[in-house]
Amino acid sequence: MKAKPRITKTQARAWTRRWKLVNKAERQELRTTPIEAKFRQLATMMHTARVLGWKTSTDAETQAVRDRWIRLKRAILDAG
Repeated sequence: MKAKPRITKTQARAWTRRWKLVNKAERQELRTTPIEAKFRQLATMMHTARVLGWKTSTDAETQAVRDRWIRLKRAILDAG
């Protein structure tokens, strides 16, 4: 026996159209959000990650990024 779809093609298209509208509205909201608000949101997310003990990189990866910034800073200072 063939399984029946849970939603129809028409329902799936309507769902897709609604999500396209949601994504469009979200992009517009992000464009109009002041940079200060975005910074506060980022700071809040970073603080939450620290409080929860989440780690997104290893110590070696963090050190590699620090080394890269040091090389960039030296290159800029040497060029100036």
